[in-house]
Amino acid sequence: MGQTTILVAIILTIVMNAQSSFVAGDTPDSKVYVVYLGEKEHDDPTSVTESHHQMLWSLLGSKESVHDSIVYSYRHGFSGFAAKLTESQAQQLSELPEVVHVIPNTLYELTTTRTWDYLGLSPGTSKSLQHKAKMGSQVIVGVIDTGVWPESQMFNDKGYGPIPSRWKGGCESGELFNASVHCNRKLIGAKYFVDGLVADVGDVNRTENPEYLSPRDFSGHGTHVSSTIGGSFLPNVSYLGLGRGSVRGGAPGVRLAIYKACWLQSGVCSGADVLKAIDEAIHDGVDVLSLSLGSKVPLYSETDVRELTSVGAFHAVAKGIPVVAAAGNAGPMAQTISNVAPWILTVAATTLDRSFPTAITLGNNMTILGQAIFAGPELGFVGLAYPLSGDCEKLSANPNKTMEGKVVLCFTTETTVPPVINAITAVRDAGGLGVIIARNPTHLLIPTSNFPCVTVDFELGTDILFYIRSTRSSIVKIQASRTLVANYVATKVATFSSRGPNSISPAILKVSTSLNDSSSVRGFSMKSGTSMATPVVSGVVVLLKSLHPHWSPSAIKSAIVTTAWKTDPSGEPIFADGSSRKLADPFDYGGGLVNPEKAAKPGLVYDMTTHDYILYLCAADYSDISISRVAGKATVCPNPKPSVLDLNLPSITIPNLRDEVTLTRTVTNVGPVNSVYKVVIDPPMGVNVIVTPTKLVFNSTATKLSFTVKVSTTHKVNTGYFFGSLTWTDNLHNVAIPVSVRTQMLQRYYDEN
Repeated sequence: MGQTTILVAIILTIVMNAQSSFVAGDTPDSKVYVVYLGEKEHDDPTSVTESHHQMLWSLLGSKESVHDSIVYSYRHGFSGFAAKLTESQAQQLSELPEVVHVIPNTLYELTTTRTWDYLGLSPGTSKSLQHKAKMGSQVIVGVIDTGVWPESQMFNDKGYGPIPSRWKGGCESGELFNASVHCNRKLIGAKYFVDGLVADVGDVNRTENPEYLSPRDFSGHGTHVSSTIGGSFLPNVSYLGLGRGSVRGGAPGVRLAIYKACWLQSGVCSGADVLKAIDEAIHDGVDVLSLSLGSKVPLYSETDVRELTSVGAFHAVAKGIPVVAAAGNAGPMAQTISNVAPWILTVAATTLDRSFPTAITLGNNMTILGQAIFAGPELGFVGLAYPLSGDCEKLSANPNKTMEGKVVLCFTTETTVPPVINAITAVRDAGGLGVIIARNPTHLLIPTSNFPCVTVDFELGTDILFYIRSTRSSIVKIQASRTLVANYVATKVATFSSRGPNSISPAILKVSTSLNDSSSVRGFSMKSGTSMATPVVSGVVVLLKSLHPHWSPSAIKSAIVTTAWKTDPSGEPIFADGSSRKLADPFDYGGGLVNPEKAAKPGLVYDMTTHDYILYLCAADYSDISISRVAGKATVCPNPKPSVLDLNLPSITIPNLRDEVTLTRTVTNVGPVNSVYKVVIDPPMGVNVIVTPTKLVFNSTATKLSFTVKVSTTHKVNTGYFFGSLTWTDNLHNVAIPVSVRTQMLQRYYDEN
């Protein structure tokens, strides 16, 4: 995992999978292809579009055919177009010298109150980051997702001033969405993009799958994401009666621009639509882009348009727009992280320090604490059953009367939500009164009222099963859930959160972690997934962008990564849920758990420019022609090619250490002018790390300083990854980066023989 990621906390998981079965239509010989031409050659969008039409006209032979074929013209952030083509036509276009790639359209998937307090981001004092950053009021964030529910009070514009004059975007009317009514001084942009999806798979079958052909959100996913980033402050909100409190986004003063490119309950996103949304967002003038979507392994290369977030994000970052994207929900397996390009800030997910203890009292007077979101009323002593089909997945296939009037215990080894929902449905349909689900992990909860669904681990589930088998008339009482915060519950990297290392460039460590909280009640909900972790970090990025408007996207990413917690905010270790629980490492949480207040004053940053990313592409063996097209200027890679290990990331990852290697990093002082930093090294086990120099002295002229890191190993065999850290400290700032090293001695044997 060559990039550095950030961690976010979550409680529940809803993963929205892309499924073409949710749309109906023909499958003609032609289908949608994205023709990517790299950086645009004209500043005039009309001229760019005309060049696209000319290219198609030379292939298709008439303006009418061009009109019928073209789906989108990408003309603002970069140059390219989406069009309906046959395979032969696509091949002909791919052979033109000005074309970087011609790629079939692909479908992507979404990666789906207490959080901000948990991260120490409180608006309560004038010294807080939110106040210093003016609640993000000078920043415009673009959200590419499923749209917005504009009536939500989270989007009210009370107290907002005029819309920034630099804003070039707007709102589009559509089904149940009136641009002049539903947009305001907070919700300043709302557009929708569906032509790519329709052109590829046909019209949306809205009889089977309700949806709004407008910016209005049907699934609620996009509304949750955007309100997490910048929802307005609302006091005295209750969810299912489980306590009251205020809700707000991380940057409650931010301006929101919504780009709906994902559709239906399944969260299907056409690559052509998402790329168009990025293109429009760049044109409209967003300052930050948030994308809670991604692809699954195997991944495409960073310059391949199938990796849409990589290519679109490259052009956004080149224009100074930070791009925050989800790591994915394919954990806990290794090498499952998506959005791996080094210019993207990738977000993983952790749990919060909030729990919902729910007392289960058995007929033998034993009380067991499970976890549930059950508002009550309390379920008095009733029968407790364990049917022969005790697997949760089998209950719906084997309904029986033993469930009627009883609470049912079942076990599942599945780590996803559907088996639990199926069990609830089966027991309810059979006349049951509630379910107890034994599983690991236990923090994936289904909010319920009047029908308790309590989660326990396998050990407690077995205790309950032994009680059932010990008596002919087992009974149980289930109390309403309570809400506890800031006590007793350890932070964990969520089971579903995708893990490193990076499967494209193992030397790029990705991930920063944040927190993320599923069901909607009175317009409020709790959702989880890296989809919901992403907007937490996006909110932090908004505040940093507001406080430091001239910082580059890489400087903002560095500030977040190098100041992140390696423990939870209370100092307790972070664990990683999976097949077995373990202490989390950089492949689980990347840089660590985002620490917003510290990120505002990082001391030093590992900065990068577009030139650095070009050198990275050279190091990764991309051709001069491809890189030139992407960069918009002739590029010849240096000879010898640079090392990918020298990319100025806030992390060091060496995936195949055999002999001694030396790499370089450069830090920029963004703290007090006259600062002196000393290095502190915590080397990975069996690895020698020597840093030169060991002291960095900054002044008014020396604002950027470089250092070398010499790494060697004492291991004599192939190893897995070992982890350490490298920290520069001036006794006020601790600028820490993870060091991850794997020894590959077998490869050296083959190289030498």
